[in-house]
Amino acid sequence: MNETARTAPAEMPTETSHAGPRPGRPEIVAGLAAYGVLYAGVICYLTHANLPGAASGVVEFSLSAAMGLGAFAVAALLRIRRLAPFGVRRASGRSLLAAIGFGVLAYLLSAIVSLLYQTLTGDHRNIQTGYHSAAAGGMLWYLATAVTGFVATPIGEEFLFRGVLANALSRYGAWISVLVSATIFALAHGINPVLPVAFVVGVINALLLRRTGSVWPGVVVHGVNNGLAISLPVLAALATN
Repeated sequence: MNETARTAPAEMPTETSHAGPRPGRPEIVAGLAAYGVLYAGVICYLTHANLPGAASGVVEFSLSAAMGLGAFAVAALLRIRRLAPFGVRRASGRSLLAAIGFGVLAYLLSAIVSLLYQTLTGDHRNIQTGYHSAAAGGMLWYLATAVTGFVATPIGEEFLFRGVLANALSRYGAWISVLVSATIFALAHGINPVLPVAFVVGVINALLLRRTGSVWPGVVVHGVNNGLAISLPVLAALATN
């Protein structure tokens, strides 16, 4: 063997080498199919559960978290069985701190686009009354709402819609990844005033995923947005009483 052959650099690992496969079409199909099945089951349950106001918000947030995490588990266990390829990896303290500011920005932009949506469509429904009732039900109910709605739900939804969907779509280009994942995320919230809110959050978080390689900044943005959207109306109501 000559000197050139001995010192040549090792070949870069391919998608199916020891580095492991990246999320792709199988994960998209498995994750969204599982989410659809879980979603149908949750709708069926909530239709017949007849939960009181405060409890309904906490239960709905808990089920949202479970749907996201359950669908993510199906997608992750299909082939890859590792968390890092889905962006579930450490994020820097700087990116997490910046994500708090992006969460406030997401809330402000969401308020604007939701108002535009309501003005253009005449759809003024408030589909988050259960969440507000839970947050206004006293300190214990507020804490339960915070755990399920500001922490658990963002984790579940970010793992699925950014960790699986946006990551898998990245092979088709940045804008496909960002816009398509955000659109599907928005549609998963239904055709109502929350749809444009979810789209804004989806775009910001998909961009953060591309920038940092981690889902955790998006979890922070999502949590801050949910926290402000649920807490501020409750505080405003308390201030006027």
